[in-house]
Amino acid sequence: MRRRLIQSTLAVVLVVIAVFGVSLVIVETRTISNSAQERVDSEAIRLAGIVDSRLFAAEDVNAEILRDQVAQERYAVIRIPGKDPIEVGTRPSGEVISSTQEGEEGETVTVQEPRSSVTREVGRTLLIIGLVALLAVIAAVLLAIRQANKLASPLTDLAETAERLGSGDPRPRHKRYGVPELDRVADVLDSSAERIARMLTAERRLAADASHQLRTPLTALSMRLEEITLTDDPDTVKEEANVALTQVERLTDVVERLLTNSRDPRAGNAVTFDLDEVIQQQLAEWRPAYRSAGRAIVSSGKRHLTAVGTPGAVAQVLAALIENSLMHGGGTVALRTRVTGNQAVIEVTDEGPGVPADLGARIFERTISGRNSTGIGLAVARDLAEADGGRLEMLQAQPPVFGLFLSRTPLKSSLVDDDEPMVR
Repeated sequence: MRRRLIQSTLAVVLVVIAVFGVSLVIVETRTISNSAQERVDSEAIRLAGIVDSRLFAAEDVNAEILRDQVAQERYAVIRIPGKDPIEVGTRPSGEVISSTQEGEEGETVTVQEPRSSVTREVGRTLLIIGLVALLAVIAAVLLAIRQANKLASPLTDLAETAERLGSGDPRPRHKRYGVPELDRVADVLDSSAERIARMLTAERRLAADASHQLRTPLTALSMRLEEITLTDDPDTVKEEANVALTQVERLTDVVERLLTNSRDPRAGNAVTFDLDEVIQQQLAEWRPAYRSAGRAIVSSGKRHLTAVGTPGAVAQVLAALIENSLMHGGGTVALRTRVTGNQAVIEVTDEGPGVPADLGARIFERTISGRNSTGIGLAVARDLAEADGGRLEMLQAQPPVFGLFLSRTPLKSSLVDDDEPMVR
């Protein structure tokens, strides 16, 4: 590209020099020739006037008197009737520029100048024009090199940016070049880099979320399948198989929910559902794990509460809180339901040491964890709750109390508020 720009610029300059230079040479040559002829004519007229004045005054006219009146390179011949011609200067050889004038006393004056003087002057003019043309060519080449670098370097940078995008490095460079067209390309590449970065972040986040959210259900499913392989009782096999199928459905729901939330966190399939069913399902799923750890998990609070949301998402939020209590908490884990305003609240608490003071509200940030864990669970749980139109908060740090707030709609079959606690 640099070579093409230089060649095209040089070609334009050469064409301009050829057109205007040739015209200028022709004009200058004619001007110099005409000027030389005018000088010879003027000298002939002046010399004739001098001769006229001396003849009119009856003064002597000779070569010695007229020698100072003729230029050094010129030759003059004065012919006076009845006298010999008077010659002043050296007769030129070759082509000459000549002018003849007649005086009032009948004399004729001829002045000649060698044409070589005109040729020398034309040569000097051509040399000057040639030097100017050469300087113009040099300036054009330097300007073309500068312009080529100004255009080629940004294109090289843009190509490197595009190559980095293709190799998986989506960092925008935010570099501009002062050329509107190239800056527009740079804007598009930076916008594409930002979109690719967001997409890659979303994909990595989805992978991390899926890994975290699927780990516990898969572990529970493996435990169920192991129990099936260790028993010969058909009823037990059937019961465990039904539970395993339920967990498979939950796994499917988790995957679909994660995919939906990664594409558009606001897109959900909110329905009215019974909180008791979701809580019971979580108790049944987590009780074996707590029993293995020598701990208990119980629930209490208001019964027959309904909420508006996605049952699978709510189950995932509760699973994250229950797992968090299993890993970082201690003692009995309690799920308590209550009502505040038009919201149903599910509180999850345990008897452990609680959230360290240095974490505080940062507990919901990704990669923030009080112990050796991924720090993803609570962040994903909050995202799921907000996607369902609810919210997840830490109500108390020590002992830890987390509250899941959901919009509430009473069941038609439960017109009377039942305050009977449920402890299981």
